[in-house]
Amino acid sequence: MSNRATAILIAAAAVLFILWNSLFIVNEKEQAIVLRFGEITRVVKEPGLYFKAPLSFAGADNVQKLPDRLLRFDLDNIRVQVSGGKFYEVDAFMVYSIQDAALFRQAVSGSIEAAEQRLRTRLDAALRSVYGRRGFEAALSEERGDMMREVRDQIRPDAASLGVELNDVRIRRTDLTQEVSQQTYERMQAERLAEAELLRARGQVSAREIRAAADREAVESIAAARRDAEVLQGEGDAAANRVLAEAYGKDQGFFDFYRSMNAYKAALENSGTTMVLTPDSEFFRYFNSASGVGTGRGPVTGATAPGGAASGPAAAATPGTASGAAATSPGAAETPAPAPAAPLDTSTTPATPAP
Repeated sequence: MSNRATAILIAAAAVLFILWNSLFIVNEKEQAIVLRFGEITRVVKEPGLYFKAPLSFAGADNVQKLPDRLLRFDLDNIRVQVSGGKFYEVDAFMVYSIQDAALFRQAVSGSIEAAEQRLRTRLDAALRSVYGRRGFEAALSEERGDMMREVRDQIRPDAASLGVELNDVRIRRTDLTQEVSQQTYERMQAERLAEAELLRARGQVSAREIRAAADREAVESIAAARRDAEVLQGEGDAAANRVLAEAYGKDQGFFDFYRSMNAYKAALENSGTTMVLTPDSEFFRYFNSASGVGTGRGPVTGATAPGGAASGPAAAATPGTASGAAATSPGAAETPAPAPAAPLDTSTTPATPAP
């Protein structure tokens, strides 16, 4: 009985072993390749529980599982040369997936490392080709997207030959090398200094133009103001002369008297000048007598400016002085009056007589 139980147990173990080797599970992230003696019999992409021939250790059916999702491969610090001859460092990555598992098995024996090594060579060559036809500024402009699509399109045929679908290629970084970076900074500094000098020169030119325009406008304004002032002064002089002419025409005697009074004031007021005149001088004809206004009658013997020794208009009006005694002393003989004086010229102011 014990031998029979042992045999049953051995048989059950053998069945379980065979059953275990006949089953395999594929999850949603995987796809499986079933190999029989090294030949591909089928490819399983749907997740689930599947059967195969047992005894895989004897070369019957083997199962190789591959990822059934997007994979990423990074390529860092690629030294590329642009069209200007300078070198730059570029970081890029690609996103791919295994679409043809059978072809992938045949091309690289199902090894992801081997496939990525071959894709690395293709990506490196495509980046050098794309950058070599452009300058450094292209990777920093709107042309960057076109560059990435061009790299992807160059790699896709080689990736398809491996059973891989290349979904996208992205350039993460484009940077200057150390020596190029220093040269670029120096060039940018020189360009900024030149631009600053140009702006300063333009500003100075604009300032000179503005100052010249302001000076010209000021000169024109001053000239116009002087012209208007001269015109107004001429018009005022003309109006004054017209008024004087009208006044002279209305009352010539009063006009002569007024002009003589102004002449007395201008000649005698605070001047300190002594004048010696004849009794019949035209200058003091209005002081000859109190009733001689406008007639020029009345005696005068001499006149001086204020502070002088001789008697003047004020002395003639003051009683008891030596000068003018013939006109003011009682009992004295009356001196015949001189002839009437001619009226003053209305066009000019009477000049002060010389001593």
